[in-house]
Amino acid sequence: MTVLIVAESYFGNTRTVAQTIASGLARSLGAGAVTVVRPGEAPHELGTDIDLLLVGAPTHDYSMPKAQTRIQAAKKGATVKDGIGIQEWIGRVTPRADLRVVTFDTSLEMRFALGSASKAAYKALKKRGFQKAERGESFRVAGTAGPLVSDEESRAEAWGVQLAASLCT
Repeated sequence: MTVLIVAESYFGNTRTVAQTIASGLARSLGAGAVTVVRPGEAPHELGTDIDLLLVGAPTHDYSMPKAQTRIQAAKKGATVKDGIGIQEWIGRVTPRADLRVVTFDTSLEMRFALGSASKAAYKALKKRGFQKAERGESFRVAGTAGPLVSDEESRAEAWGVQLAASLCT
């Protein structure tokens, strides 16, 4: 079983969540079974050796980050590695209808959420042809730059364990 996690992150919170999910997955699947990459490093052709694809991003303006929201994040101190985000990567990747894809995001802790990166990514993946796309978890951050809300890392690891168990059944 192999898992690819493609995660976009600017303040490090979504990257931390991705790596923590990977740790939970690796507890059951083995350390070499899980790879975490940024969208600019992610393949455009997904090999048949990939059993599960996780796609994560921070929520910007109630959706996936875009070029303009990356500029705004950079002005607030974010580290922008390249101009390729989840949205652009989804537009370039060749869909595999048989591949299970689960989205996740980081979002500000709010009482009412109008939208999220995981919801937008899920819709874009379905539209692109990923028939087995699912909307996954949202992990909360205390502010734009973080940190993650207490216990979100342990929740991410537990979710990784749960995802691994679903692969093994």
